[in-house]
Amino acid sequence: MPNSQRFLVIQAGFTGDETLVREHLSSPDAQVRASALRALHRLESLTASDLNAAISDEHFNVRRTAVELAASFPTVSIHALLNDHDVFVAEMAAWSLGERSPVTDIEISALIANTTSHDEPVVREACAAALGSLADERGLPAILAACNDKPAVRRRAVLALAPFEGEEVEAALHKALEDNDWQVRQNAEVLLHPRD
Repeated sequence: MPNSQRFLVIQAGFTGDETLVREHLSSPDAQVRASALRALHRLESLTASDLNAAISDEHFNVRRTAVELAASFPTVSIHALLNDHDVFVAEMAAWSLGERSPVTDIEISALIANTTSHDEPVVREACAAALGSLADERGLPAILAACNDKPAVRRRAVLALAPFEGEEVEAALHKALEDNDWQVRQNAEVLLHPRD
């Protein structure tokens, strides 16, 4: 039954039946609720109120969908979800913040703090990438610190240095050329010696 409801919701997102979609925002099935959010987005009918309700949903899949879609809704506060108990919600929150323009001081501060202190490497990695995407100078020290983290974090942190310049950036990139991880070395090489 939930699968058939989900199909109807997805279909309604293509046929323009907003009423049917909205009826399923409160479905007992999390997959249906998440699909309803995506359908509203497709219909260009998704609102900040819809997302504000969804980011506190009990199911991680709905929260993850909500923070993903919130990338284009800067009035929806999602930085607290960087500390969601589901690591993939937290990772998506970082990505979403990195896609926003503009971001608030609180959001930048949250990304900086979680780049260096989050318990999960995948979230630290996503936060470093978001800071690189935003290219805000306040995030540079956190990105530089992430260049000394675990390999997966270092890979992303090196790439996040792309929009920045200066002696510290150059030093970090040259250090990365000697990294034990070949992908870190490769990323540094690409930034230091881009192909024409």
